[in-house]
Amino acid sequence: MDTIFDLRNISYSYVGKINALKDISLKINRGEQVSIIGTNGSGKSTLLAILNGLIYPTSGEFYAFDNQITEDVFDAITDNEFRSYFRTKVGFVFQNSDVQLFSPTVYEEIAFGPLQLDVPPKEVKRRVEDVLEIMGITKLRDRSPHTLSGGEKKKVCIATVLVNNPEVLLLDEPTAGLDPRTQLWLVELLQELGRSGKTVITATHDLETIEQISKRAVVMGEDHGVKIDGDTVKVLDDMALLLSVNLIHEHMHIHGKAVHEHLHAHGKEHAHQHMN
Repeated sequence: MDTIFDLRNISYSYVGKINALKDISLKINRGEQVSIIGTNGSGKSTLLAILNGLIYPTSGEFYAFDNQITEDVFDAITDNEFRSYFRTKVGFVFQNSDVQLFSPTVYEEIAFGPLQLDVPPKEVKRRVEDVLEIMGITKLRDRSPHTLSGGEKKKVCIATVLVNNPEVLLLDEPTAGLDPRTQLWLVELLQELGRSGKTVITATHDLETIEQISKRAVVMGEDHGVKIDGDTVKVLDDMALLLSVNLIHEHMHIHGKAVHEHLHAHGKEHAHQHMN
């Protein structure tokens, strides 16, 4: 398989003092569906930001599409062909939809990206119309994004990414704040994108969805390093691992096909594990 992202012993610290990532080595291949899981503050969002070229490692090397990514590569002052290529191929969906939305109407919001990439206006119109229909948000086209519900905003944010037909989608806590119906819609969308050959990388601590949207799970520890990188089902089976990284506690239930554990007290404590 072709390697899209290659991180070699990267670390990142804010203002040179606060560690966010520590000695991360990771390869992600074309067409993979990967979940990056960990508690808040473990470094998931920072890792996604590096993969999207928003920030750069404090140490170590990061390669994307066989090019080393540095601040000079994405210097907006210089005319850089690879920067444009990267921005076309990689799409990022932020956790907070309001950070991503700024245009007067939904239509203009979705059209903004391809217009910035010098797509001809006629082609932009065709793409926007197509993605509005695909996402089921045609009726929202003339609405102000900031008047929409949380689920509608999330759909618009995803539409602003899909309109460029990226090869890679990066999503930061995409199910956060969504109602159950919109969560199901999102899971089914990510599954369909995976089947179509997209590389989908999702940062989340929502254990109930990761088996549905990924085959590979990268577990971040509270020390900001990778604890394990492996098959999603096997990761969910490893109760000791999930406990050690503070993703579950003994009373937590993980429904669906995933393992769930109970801690009962009947004079003595008995741990029961089940597999649906």
